[in-house]
Amino acid sequence: MADMDNQPKENLMAADAVKKIKEMAEGVNACLLQTGLKEISVNIIPMSIQEVDQDGVLWFISSSESEHNHNIEKDQHVIVTIQNDSKFQYLSLNGYAQIHSDKSLIEKYWTDLANAWFEGKDDPRVRVISVRPNSGHYWDTKNGKIVSGIKMLFSAITGADVDDGGVDGQIIL
Repeated sequence: MADMDNQPKENLMAADAVKKIKEMAEGVNACLLQTGLKEISVNIIPMSIQEVDQDGVLWFISSSESEHNHNIEKDQHVIVTIQNDSKFQYLSLNGYAQIHSDKSLIEKYWTDLANAWFEGKDDPRVRVISVRPNSGHYWDTKNGKIVSGIKMLFSAITGADVDDGGVDGQIIL
């Protein structure tokens, strides 16, 4: 059978970690942003990733009046969770968030979808959040979703020991 406790580990640092973050965030429309981590009631909200830049920093559009913005003002530590079921890729990142009101950043990351929450990019509530990861953990497939799924199904049916094609490890920036 597939043994997820014995799958290969591959810890990634610096440039390799940034490359993995960019790869896993590419094509993902939304992730979960967790703020207020020191509070009893953690705030978890879906957010659209606008970009993962060359340093691995994740960028989001947000409202100055949102609960997560208020939480970030009190405590910048956040967790971002990315899930790409279509590729069997999962990523959890610890990092520090910063809120920006700079018009050039708003212009850079503005999308038409943001109009659903704001009255245009000049709305005074528009903010940009950057999350600079410092560590995390990823789970990925080496062979892609279809091959990994076939291997797991084969193992489940036959009880045979197979490599499920998975790899996981720490992300350290």
